[in-house]
Amino acid sequence: MAPTPSPAPAPAGPFGMAGAGALPSRLAQFYALTKPRVVQLIVFCAFIGMVLAVPGLPSRAQWGLMAIASAGIWLVAGAAAAFNCLVERHIDARMKRTAWRPTARGELSNRQALAFSALLCTAGSALLYWWVNALTMWLTFATFVGYAVVYTVILKPRTPQNIVIGGASGAMPPVLGWAAMTGDVGAEALILFLIIFLWTPPHFWALALYRVEDYRKSGLPMLPVTHGSEYTRLQVFLYTLILFAGCLMPFVYGMSSWIYLAAAVLLGTGFCLYGYWLWRDYSDALARKTFRFSLVHLSLLFAALLVDHYVF
Repeated sequence: MAPTPSPAPAPAGPFGMAGAGALPSRLAQFYALTKPRVVQLIVFCAFIGMVLAVPGLPSRAQWGLMAIASAGIWLVAGAAAAFNCLVERHIDARMKRTAWRPTARGELSNRQALAFSALLCTAGSALLYWWVNALTMWLTFATFVGYAVVYTVILKPRTPQNIVIGGASGAMPPVLGWAAMTGDVGAEALILFLIIFLWTPPHFWALALYRVEDYRKSGLPMLPVTHGSEYTRLQVFLYTLILFAGCLMPFVYGMSSWIYLAAAVLLGTGFCLYGYWLWRDYSDALARKTFRFSLVHLSLLFAALLVDHYVF
């Protein structure tokens, strides 16, 4: 009895996709390129900037503008993440934390990743330009260039201070949100920018400490690789102290009240304690806890700003 012939493979579709049966998994691969959890935090911070820029409760039209601006920022941020995955595909393949990414595994080609990034960036920029304002579009596009090109291509492979300098791009979301609602960039937006800018090094270096072997294999000059664990831990602690002071600025400037101040002091004290413990008695488990707390710190800090804005 002759063997049953194997079914022919489904014909390739747009971007080299297989047929309908493989479509969900292919879509999941493209979605993974956008680094969803990172982009969610970006949009959340941008949304806080939007809300704080509007005195009192937003009108229906303002809620609609916020939704459109959030969608546009999400698209451009996703484009930057996809471009980052494309550029760093060989580095990602050598690191456990990122080896699963579709570009690192070769599941998506360079052309597919580049086309996807360009599509998202174009769609997001058009949305922001036509439905929000030109300033927000240009600031968001500049953030794309800062992250995808200046940080990923130029800084990251060349200097252990990459995350400090490149952190300016990651600190932009509240500024984008503020610009979307007001058409300009106010001092309040720059204070929010400063908080995220100061938060980025201790957040990222806590991760780099317990992923140091991954970064060593990748060849990237991350601070724990170039300067060692003890020096990096000291830098984490010092940055938490500077961040603590920076987080008081909204209250000092008068854009928040005692509700935010209490949250900033409690969260800042917690982060400083984690930084001190990490410096004095290191373990990978503690570095992981510090990294996770940094995410809680920023999320609750901005949530406190939101609550404070509506209570007072």
